[in-house]
Amino acid sequence: MAIGPVQLLVLGFEHPDFHGEIIAELQRLHDSETVRVIDALAVHKDPAGEIEVQHLSNLSKDEAIEVGSIVGALIGLGIEGEEGMVAGAEAGAEAAADGVNAFSDDDAWDVLEDIPNDSAAALILLEHHWAVPLRDAIARAGGFRLSDGFISPVDLVAIGLLSSEEAKDHHAVEKKPTPA
Repeated sequence: MAIGPVQLLVLGFEHPDFHGEIIAELQRLHDSETVRVIDALAVHKDPAGEIEVQHLSNLSKDEAIEVGSIVGALIGLGIEGEEGMVAGAEAGAEAAADGVNAFSDDDAWDVLEDIPNDSAAALILLEHHWAVPLRDAIARAGGFRLSDGFISPVDLVAIGLLSSEEAKDHHAVEKKPTPA
């Protein structure tokens, strides 16, 4: 089965105030075949740094256990307990045996470490359906990814793509504001 480009979003929440808007938007994107949520986790870190995890997804329970455990292993967290961690680790070991190396030590990203104590985070693994034809066209032309990343709205002000006011609205989601 072909799969589109996959992205892990890690969104922080100091004092979560959920009203279903995020889930509704992800569902809208899914219904329009723009993205598919492969897996989603809600992670809460208490003031001492202890972690509590809730699995969130529109996948069936079997799909969530199969795919979610792989995501849990990707970030070093067993969603279905030890069994889930083992299943994810085995899938990773099979991929490595086939010559696929997901991350080197230099590329490692400690997602759980990035979540501040006494806060919450949503970890959303998205498959970008919209990008499949573009990716395939690039491959047919002999192209490959050198790098990628999101550009800060603040940087877009410098080139005149956004006004300062627009950047403030967009930047609020991009990075937690620093206390004054």
